[in-house]
Amino acid sequence: MPPTLASLVQHSALKLTVLAGGDRLDTPVRWAHVSELADPVPWMDGGELLLITAMKIDADDRQAMRHYVRRLVRAGVAGLGFGVGVNYEQVPAALVRAAEEEGLPLLEVPRRTPFLAITKAVSAAIAADQYRAVTAGFEAQRELTKAALAPEGPTALLARLAAHLDGWAALYDASGAVVAAAPEWAARRAARLSADVARLRERPAPASAVVGSDTAEEGADRVELQSLGTGRRSRGVLAVGTGAPLGTAERYAVHSAIALLTLTTERSRALQDAEQRLGAAVLRMLLAGEPDHARAVAGELYGGLLDAPFRVLVAEEIEGAEALGVLVEEVETAAGRAGEPVLTVPEGTRLTVLARDGGAAAGAVVEYARAAEARRAARVRERERGATAPSDGQDAVVGLSAPAGPTGAAAAFRQAEQALSVARRRGRVLVEHEEVAAGSVLPLLADDAVRAFAEGMLRSLHDHDATGRGDLVASLRAWLSRHGQWDAAAADLGVHRHTLRYRMRRVEEILGRSLDDPDVRMELWLALKATSPDEG
Repeated sequence: MPPTLASLVQHSALKLTVLAGGDRLDTPVRWAHVSELADPVPWMDGGELLLITAMKIDADDRQAMRHYVRRLVRAGVAGLGFGVGVNYEQVPAALVRAAEEEGLPLLEVPRRTPFLAITKAVSAAIAADQYRAVTAGFEAQRELTKAALAPEGPTALLARLAAHLDGWAALYDASGAVVAAAPEWAARRAARLSADVARLRERPAPASAVVGSDTAEEGADRVELQSLGTGRRSRGVLAVGTGAPLGTAERYAVHSAIALLTLTTERSRALQDAEQRLGAAVLRMLLAGEPDHARAVAGELYGGLLDAPFRVLVAEEIEGAEALGVLVEEVETAAGRAGEPVLTVPEGTRLTVLARDGGAAAGAVVEYARAAEARRAARVRERERGATAPSDGQDAVVGLSAPAGPTGAAAAFRQAEQALSVARRRGRVLVEHEEVAAGSVLPLLADDAVRAFAEGMLRSLHDHDATGRGDLVASLRAWLSRHGQWDAAAADLGVHRHTLRYRMRRVEEILGRSLDDPDVRMELWLALKATSPDEG
């Protein structure tokens, strides 16, 4: 504890006497300062013991003393020490009364006690308090280090930290979920801070925040949130709750816990990087059609993933956003909680994932897509209202294959890539292969390259029709839609079948291709659908 007025009064060598404010002697003293100015307040920070002999003030003037003392109280001065035997043989009654009225502790300093002795006593007490805090901090660091090396890991560390702080502590993972807390009841308190943790995680690391209590269930507490990790993105968050602001020793302990948890997190990250390299090798073997070799390399780490149907996910970032990192964290966190294997292989702005069909990791992908689609919809609504909204392109685009086994991994990878291509064209966050396989092929034509090819194929026919010499495009569409049935197509157009035959010969002449060729008919029909998908 820092020195207080009471500890100075109890100091046998100082011989101080309390004249006023005896009920406030527990006030901490930040420093002892000598000033004979008529108004020393501009040079006060608050918490000082001000020492005077009243050289520049009229200490017998009751009104002047009321004003003087009131200014000191408003400035946060801890107490006033009056040296007698210099200008006044005793402390003036006007000053004593003013101190009593304002509740300012007033101490009489005898002639034989120099102000320097008081300053030295305060300085020595502050230094001793700081030394105790540093010593306690080092001891806490040793205890926390031992706890971090225990089999329980972070759980044991949080227990020691909570005991040292006489409060509670909780650890959140990269997704913002509570993974450990001490004491056990603290998990409920920590869960109520999820919104504050989410806001902190959005800020570049390192970051911190102070949160007040939102309930009196466990009593009022003060919560500090500290991000973990050395990179720009937070790898986790530490929360500590106490009944009062942290002191120096407690602050040392919290900083030690942050360092140890960050070290543990980064060490785990290095292990994950090694696992990803192994996973990349397993993926290459699967895609090369070598499932037996892949299973041998996978071992216990990924072997369980290959024993059941899995899905292949291929994702890409848009506009260089950090969406893939978020997606990887959510997938790996979900798999970790469920105790299921998952294989993630990030390569630049592209990500490949093998996740158990129907498992937590695959479910996390779907939830990620739902949240991303909701954000996009909200941005659209903001723009419609004329409000400024973040630009699109902040989320990953994902293609998901049908369930497959090791021998079908290459085909599943192609399915995921096809679904990804469709997702990009449709402006979707996630497209599953089942949607592509069960739907129409026509939406696949909604591509700039396909449309350009179709327009080039039909351009000469459109040029012919623009001269008013016939309606070849409409006639071709009607004839193809009727599968080459002359009478039915002519009836749709309201012309004689001989007129229609003439027009189809003109189409062949202009295009230089035969309509008897089924490939030509297919290409022309797709070209018509690509350029006018709502017609026909």
